[in-house]
Amino acid sequence: MKRAIRITACAMLLCAAAAAAVFHDVREYGAKGDGASKDTQALQAAIDATEKQGGGVVVVPAGKYLCGTIHLKSNITLNLTSGAVIMASRDEGDFDPYEKLPYSTPDDKETTYFHYALLAGENIHDVSITGAGVVDGNRPKRGGPKTIAFKNCEHISIRGVTVRNSPNYSISFLGCDYIDVDGVTILNGYADGIDPDSSRYVRIANCFIDCWDDAICPKASMALGKRRSTEQLVVTNCVISTNCANFKLGTESGGDFKNISFSNSVMLKRVGNERGAVSGISLESVDGSNIDGVVVSNITMQDAGTPIFIRLGNRGRGMSPAIPGTAANISISNVIATRGAMASSVTGLNGHPVRAVTLDNINISMIGGVGAFNGLNVPEVENKYPEATMFGHLPAYALYARHVEGLTLRNIKTRWQKQDVRPAMILDDIKDLEIIGFRSETSPAFHPVAWFHNVSGALMQGSRVAEELEQFLRITGPRSRDIMLTGNDLRRARKVIDLGSGVPPEVVRMDR
Repeated sequence: MKRAIRITACAMLLCAAAAAAVFHDVREYGAKGDGASKDTQALQAAIDATEKQGGGVVVVPAGKYLCGTIHLKSNITLNLTSGAVIMASRDEGDFDPYEKLPYSTPDDKETTYFHYALLAGENIHDVSITGAGVVDGNRPKRGGPKTIAFKNCEHISIRGVTVRNSPNYSISFLGCDYIDVDGVTILNGYADGIDPDSSRYVRIANCFIDCWDDAICPKASMALGKRRSTEQLVVTNCVISTNCANFKLGTESGGDFKNISFSNSVMLKRVGNERGAVSGISLESVDGSNIDGVVVSNITMQDAGTPIFIRLGNRGRGMSPAIPGTAANISISNVIATRGAMASSVTGLNGHPVRAVTLDNINISMIGGVGAFNGLNVPEVENKYPEATMFGHLPAYALYARHVEGLTLRNIKTRWQKQDVRPAMILDDIKDLEIIGFRSETSPAFHPVAWFHNVSGALMQGSRVAEELEQFLRITGPRSRDIMLTGNDLRRARKVIDLGSGVPPEVVRMDR
């Protein structure tokens, strides 16, 4: 009996809370929802009236509401009911112009400006966009207003809605904290999908994203006129489809990236995109950013050209002089990648290594088919725009690493679909290397499966080869030393180790 009384009391409190909420139907403020009339003023009037009453819910019933820029306000929930579409006007005069900034920024209008948008919020808090309705950018190509844009805001929630046909970033945050994006669908975006820029305490979950440019792209740009980190970010349970990068930190990397988790997600080939995405997972610091504490796990990807791309460069945007940042404490595990076109890579700069990287339980199936091996001379291109294709075809077909301190490779399986002459793995200028459970299921005819160049302090254990091969490991470089092979099954290799010219036998020890 007491339990029943408690349940009844809770139900009464919920009903009282619902009754106390303020609801404003946009039709009561003159909105037509006929897809032809301009409804910007009506929707804005409903939002302003709700704000004046201390907050509440602005209800958008079924219909098509043609609008220019709508300014969201604090303590407002914009609820798009099923069948409701807020559709961007094709008249550019209906949108706010680009804001005038008191500081200079790089010439990237999509990243920098937030006033030129359909649903815009700046310096507000406790705002939600919810419901089963649609926000439609209403454009046939890239170039136009952002669809949903928040700048310098706190406690933002976007749940359930569909965002489609965006000519600019579909959902964009700049300098925002406490963000929750849950159950959102992005369809036919012509630019990026979801971009948290210089933002903290962010959760993106249970989303489906289909767009031309980067699907989920945390940035740390200079759009605020200062360096601000992106940190405390969680991305999970998403299905992603793009022509470019599926999940990418960086490109814009003036601020730091700290404490970031990306997990339990699927990356698919976009319908109509024959070549697949440019990359699956890209982690980039090229403008002085410090990447520290990134965990990626439980990812499956198909047709991602480069499955994994980790880059520390020195483009130096917004810096004078340009000084490299850092990339450290990165863990990528439980990844299955099929039909990759270009080798995964972990690359730092000479004197500025990437540090403490772990790749664990990675299963990579590459297309292969490259018939030429061009040696180990890969250009540094330290100030080049960071892109997974920036080096061209690398000398390894599956994994290439250079300038790394503290590299751990566990349970790595590689194969190609078409005969490839390159080694599966090339490691160049690596200190403190641990390889446990490496297995190459396909082998080149004339080159080793693995190649160490200037590798020091290495342990290789539990490795196997799946077929007869000429040689397993080649060691070159004057700085190669202290390499230990133990507990490996290399009986199918006619030659286990090939020492390059000038490399003394004592650099490597191997148990029998």
